[in-house]
Amino acid sequence: MVYLQCGVRYRKLEVILTTNIDKLGKAGETVKVAPGHFRNHLMPKLLAVPNIDKFAYLINEQRKIHQPKEVEEVKVVPKTEEDTMKEYQKAARRLENAKLVLRRFIKIDTELRSPVNKDEIISEVARQFGVCIEPDNLQLPSPLSTLGEFEVPLRLPKSLPLPEGKVQWTLDVKIRKK
Repeated sequence: MVYLQCGVRYRKLEVILTTNIDKLGKAGETVKVAPGHFRNHLMPKLLAVPNIDKFAYLINEQRKIHQPKEVEEVKVVPKTEEDTMKEYQKAARRLENAKLVLRRFIKIDTELRSPVNKDEIISEVARQFGVCIEPDNLQLPSPLSTLGEFEVPLRLPKSLPLPEGKVQWTLDVKIRKK
């Protein structure tokens, strides 16, 4: 008995990739894949073409046309102390007369279902006022667990002038019923 198709199962096709494919290769590379994978997946989605002279020439020409001429070099300018102080001043001006309003569900009378912690206040300040506060800058000894208005102390640089009539920087937080 003669097996005519011995080894056909393990045959691989050489194809040229047109796009980057994870675990297979980068665009323009010639790789070997199973015929079924090429026929059923790569070719219908135009992810690869057969490795013949005509397609190899076309892909080389496309690469010449679409290859970036020059790569711009981006220099990272380190932040100076003056820049950080300007950012602090902008943030302080926004927070000076701002009142952060939070709506929460209540359990009994004025007690909240879940207390408001430091992370929630920081995320709400970023969402409502567009100011990013570091967790170290917010002094909240214990989570807020009742409805009402609170003044939460802020730690900002001493070089920032305080608003009139205030001894320290504070963030006004009002917790309302939902």
